[in-house]
Amino acid sequence: MKHATYQILVFLSLLFPKLCLASDSQSIPTLTHTWYGYIAIAIFVMAYAAVICEEKLHLHKSKPVLLGAGLIWGMIGWVYAQHGQSDVVEQAIEHNLLEYAELLLFLLVAMTYISAMEERGVFDRLQSWMLQKDFQFRTLFWVTGGLAFIISPIADNLTTALLMCAVVMKLGANNQRFVNLSCINIVVAANAGGAFSPFGDITTLMVWQAGDVQFSQFFLLFIPSLVNFMIPALIMTYFLPNEHPTVIHHHHEMKRGGTAIVGLFLLTILTSVSFHSLLGLPPVIGMMLGLAYLQFYGFYLRITFHQAISKRKNQALQEKDQTTLAAMGNMVPFDVFQRIARAEWDTLLFFYGVVMCVGGLSLLGYLSLVSNVMYSQWSPMSANIMVGVLSSIIDNIPVMYAVLTMDPAMSLGHWLLVTLTAGVGGSLLSIGSAAGVALMGASKGRYTFAGHFKWTPVILLGYLASIACHVLLNHALF
Repeated sequence: MKHATYQILVFLSLLFPKLCLASDSQSIPTLTHTWYGYIAIAIFVMAYAAVICEEKLHLHKSKPVLLGAGLIWGMIGWVYAQHGQSDVVEQAIEHNLLEYAELLLFLLVAMTYISAMEERGVFDRLQSWMLQKDFQFRTLFWVTGGLAFIISPIADNLTTALLMCAVVMKLGANNQRFVNLSCINIVVAANAGGAFSPFGDITTLMVWQAGDVQFSQFFLLFIPSLVNFMIPALIMTYFLPNEHPTVIHHHHEMKRGGTAIVGLFLLTILTSVSFHSLLGLPPVIGMMLGLAYLQFYGFYLRITFHQAISKRKNQALQEKDQTTLAAMGNMVPFDVFQRIARAEWDTLLFFYGVVMCVGGLSLLGYLSLVSNVMYSQWSPMSANIMVGVLSSIIDNIPVMYAVLTMDPAMSLGHWLLVTLTAGVGGSLLSIGSAAGVALMGASKGRYTFAGHFKWTPVILLGYLASIACHVLLNHALF
C-alpha cells in the first residue's frame, strides 16, 4: 500500500513538475495563462456541457458540477500548498461556503413552503378552477401566461411553469401548435415575473442578498418585465387556433390548512424583508423564523388530525357525500420534515457546485480577466445586455454569480439592468432557464428546442423592448 502511494506521488510529481520544485517561500504566479488554469476551464466547460445535456444523458445536473468543483479546488489546493499558501485557499473556500450557506437555507425554506402548499392541494385547486372554465385556446393562453407572471414573483418560476404546463397539457394535448406556443408563453412569463422580485428567481435573490439592490427597488423592473412578457404574447396570439379545447372537469379539494400555509408563506416573506430592511440582518434569518411558523402550525395540524377527520366524516355521512368519504382514506397528518426532504435537492446541490466552480475560477484570476474586458473595455450597458444573451446559453445562476464575484462598480440603474437581463435572457432559448428545460420534459415532445427557437426573434424583440423600457423609465438611476 505504501509502495502504491509512493508511485502515485511520483506520477503526480511528473504531472506537476513546476509545482513540486517550488519552495514554500515562492509567491503564487499569474494562473490564468498556465496549463493547470486551462485544465480548470476545461473541467468547468465539460461539467456544464453535461448539465446542458441533462435530458439526453438522464444525469442529474448536480453530479457533473459537484465533480467539477471538487477537481478544480483539489488542483487549486495542490498549487497553493506547493507555495506554502494553503491558508489563502482555506479563506477563499470559507468565503464561498458562507455565501452558499445563506442562499441554501433561504431556498430550503422557500422550497419547503412550496412543497407544503403542493401537498395540501393548493396548486391542484387552482388547476381545477382553470379546468372548470370553458376557455377558448386563446383565453387559456393568456390565463396560463398571466398566472405564470403573477405567481412566479412569489413561488419559484420552475414550479409555476410546471403548474401551468399541466393545465395546457390536459386541455390541449391534441393541438401541437397550441401546446408549443403556450409553453413558450409560460416560460417567458415565468422568467419575466421572477425578474422583478427577490423571491422570483435565484439570481434576484443573489443580488438582493449581496446588497446591490434593495427589496423595494426590484419593483422598478415591474413594467419592463411586463413588456418583456406582453410583446411576444401579443404576437403569438394571432397564430393560435380559434377554437375551444375538449373540456375535462376535475375537482380537487384543498386539504385542511392549505390556505393558512399560503398566509404563513406571505408572513415569512414579510418577516424576511423586515429583518433585512429594519434590523439590518441577513434575509435568511427571517426565512428561518418563517420555517418555525410552518413547523408549529404543522404540529397543530398533527395533534388535531384525528379530531378533524372524525368531524369531517360525520359531516360527510350526514350529507351522504360519497366523494368525501372515498377520499378519507387518503388523508394523512401533515409532516413538515417530509416537506423539507422533498425540497429540490438536485437544484440545491447544483447551486453548490456552481458557486464553488465559479469561486475557484475567480481565485485563479479568470473572473478578473473577464471583468477587465466586459466592464472596463466595454460599456456597462453592452456588458449587461451580453449577460442576458449568455444566460440563454448558460444557466443564469453561474452567469449572475460571476458578475457578483467580479463586483464591477456600477450605478443602481445598471445593477437593475443586469438583474433584468439575467432573469429574462434565459427565455431566448428553451435551454436557457430551468423552466424551459422542465417543460420540454413535461410536454412529452410537444414543446421542443426547435419549436422554441422559431420564436426566438419575437422573444428577442420583447427582450430589447424591456431593456429600452427600463432605460427610459429609470434613466435617473444610471
